[in-house]
Amino acid sequence: MYKIQTLNKIAKQGTDIFDKAKYEISDAPEAPDAILVRSAKMHDMQFGSQLLAIARAGAGTNNIPTARCAEEGIVVFNTPGANAEAVKELAIAAMLLSGRDVIGGIDWVKTIAGTPDVAAQVEAGKSAYVGGEIYGKTLGVIGLGAIGAKLVNDAVSLGMNVYGFDPYLSAEAAWKLTPNAIHTKDVAEIYKNCDFISIHVPYIDASKENSTHHYINKNTIAQMKKGVVIMNLSRAELVNDDDILAAIEAGHVSKYVTDFPNNTTAGAAGVLAIPHLGASTPESEEKCAYMAAVQTIDYIENGNIVNSVNMPRVTMPRAGAVRVCVIHRGAVDAVAITAAIGAEALAVVSAPARGVDVAYTMVDVADIADSAKATLEALDGVIKVRILK
Repeated sequence: MYKIQTLNKIAKQGTDIFDKAKYEISDAPEAPDAILVRSAKMHDMQFGSQLLAIARAGAGTNNIPTARCAEEGIVVFNTPGANAEAVKELAIAAMLLSGRDVIGGIDWVKTIAGTPDVAAQVEAGKSAYVGGEIYGKTLGVIGLGAIGAKLVNDAVSLGMNVYGFDPYLSAEAAWKLTPNAIHTKDVAEIYKNCDFISIHVPYIDASKENSTHHYINKNTIAQMKKGVVIMNLSRAELVNDDDILAAIEAGHVSKYVTDFPNNTTAGAAGVLAIPHLGASTPESEEKCAYMAAVQTIDYIENGNIVNSVNMPRVTMPRAGAVRVCVIHRGAVDAVAITAAIGAEALAVVSAPARGVDVAYTMVDVADIADSAKATLEALDGVIKVRILK
């Protein structure tokens, strides 16, 4: 019986697909084999040697110590794209709300409720809340993953001119983009030309290569058009709050829309602070939970890894009665692992993880000696071994 721990409320569309004959699901099991999590902070948690996987029901994994998990042989999954529709729709709402003072107008109407002739007061006072249209304006989208690509396509359909930038754009992602958008290889073009800028990149802290910490700051803002609207529905740390408030006060930035209010931005002039609603739709939560559960089950039962942030993508159909799964450092390779198994390999797949000295190898064999697991674990550089039958 595998034990699955839930650190947050996980939609039943995810928990219900676990076979109750094989899995026990609880918020506090002893020695869990896998953990399903949304926003719970895990950096201070200690993990048992039996823990196989952590599945984040969402895209961001900055609440999980992914590098440490890799060193301990724990696969960390996320669910990219499962919340894309929800975040994309909020980004469109952010553009509309930043261009027209709909929120201010609604709040004002509340203050005149119950007074004489509300309709007449509305007609007299509505000019204070007039704003512009997004039709014909120019949007820049930084990051063309599942969310960014959808935003690009829908913004074009709304009659906007759209620039997209992503230095890591895959061929698969490129096919999903409308040809009517401008794909620039220089983010400065977005800063120079766009009325709205929406950022959709992962957060990478300042200590790491290709850091995205304070991606938007006084230097990048200085390159932008006067009156630009900046939208951050990805991660709070992507934007330097002090720099953006200074730019608002100077009149260079007209609005900052953030889904991550804090003590600096909440209530600040020119800031539309949304209470982290990006993925907060029933549909999104259900899709994230389902995707996290499917990936967890496939890894536990078949060893396949899809959508991991700290391990390579490694999958293959079963070719034998026994599958050997090995997480190891680069000093060990598939040849050494196959030799240590001591049986003819029917199929082998192996790949390194990006950014850490960890790799993953699967070998299918017809049968295996009882001593093989210990032999593999004795290899210098092997982190974790599983034998699946």
